[in-house]
Amino acid sequence: STGFVLSDVFAEDNRNINDKIATLISTVDANDFLKINTQIEVVSVGFRLNNKMYLSFGFYEELDAIGYFPKDFLVLFTEGNNQYINRNFSISQVNYKLDLFGVFHAGISKKMNEKLTLGARLKIYSSSINFESKNNTGTFTTVEDSNNLYTHYFNNFNATFRTSGFIDANTNQYLEDPTEYVKNTFFGGNLGLGFDFGVTYHINSQLKFSASILDLGYIHHKKNIKNTRVAGNFVFEGTDFLFETADSANDWDSIDERFEEDFPRGDNQEAYISWRSTKINAALKYSFGQRRSKVCYDHRYKDFYTDALGVQLFSVFRPLGPQLALTSFYEKSITDKIHTKFTYTIDEFSYTNIGAGLSAQLGKLNVYTMLDNILSYKNLSSANHVSLQVGFNLIFE
Repeated sequence: STGFVLSDVFAEDNRNINDKIATLISTVDANDFLKINTQIEVVSVGFRLNNKMYLSFGFYEELDAIGYFPKDFLVLFTEGNNQYINRNFSISQVNYKLDLFGVFHAGISKKMNEKLTLGARLKIYSSSINFESKNNTGTFTTVEDSNNLYTHYFNNFNATFRTSGFIDANTNQYLEDPTEYVKNTFFGGNLGLGFDFGVTYHINSQLKFSASILDLGYIHHKKNIKNTRVAGNFVFEGTDFLFETADSANDWDSIDERFEEDFPRGDNQEAYISWRSTKINAALKYSFGQRRSKVCYDHRYKDFYTDALGVQLFSVFRPLGPQLALTSFYEKSITDKIHTKFTYTIDEFSYTNIGAGLSAQLGKLNVYTMLDNILSYKNLSSANHVSLQVGFNLIFE
């Protein structure tokens, strides 16, 4: 998250939670966001064809969500419009996307020569859930009026709210069985295509450049669709309440009916395309230290260095533009079976992000773990960002 942390709202400091929320809303802006990403590697297999080509394939499930703070509507919802006469509240700040999907992938890397290695991977996406809304326009404004106390203007609305996989198109009911969402990650009907590309170039025996483009692709949503479109203008001058009459109970119903009939809104089941959040990596690494040799899969000896320094640039494309992270790192091979890595990252979350990683091979079992933002673990509720990875590999030579 940017703009706030959990302790801003839930810290035990004897402050009223409503005051905390009001303070939070006053400090965030429409560029602040909350996001979460999880990946579970269900199966991943790789094997070497020869001394130049390596194949891999597998399946993983991913949850990727980001939502920007619609400050105008947070203010309107929490404070009302009494203090904001003539202020335009913009719907363009409503900007979010959530995806739950499975990914089947197959890839190949080839050593072109002693300096250059190229790789590519094909992905088939199977979406279970998608929520998204972006590129909206329109304003809500309240003004004082001579005919009534206030007049409310919904001007130039053009907003679309898309959902896929969440509502059964036949019954118009929410899918309540959790197993349905899991099953839909396995060729559930909303399918897409994507590609990864990578390159490694050895400038010399100690200096290496690497780069990759990940998730260059899309998902075509056509099953269990429900979209809501708001387009046009609407003026509401209120209603005359008939207090203490037999019809007074129907006043609120008449307001609701007016919005249902005249507010420029409609639902549809039109198929749509959702683009994946493409990621770009680029890194430069310099190896040094003690030079060692180890036996490779083909019983040849390969030289490597015990230490390395480097820098990596990461970018992911989001609805309001790319999000960047710059990382410097130090790698240390304690033995030819145990390797460590230490990182320092600057990004939109923090300037004090220190991370560490460990990879150890125990017989045929490889165990690895990576942890970001270590300094925040003494108080997770005050952290803007936390990242953790743990994995196991079985290696057969």
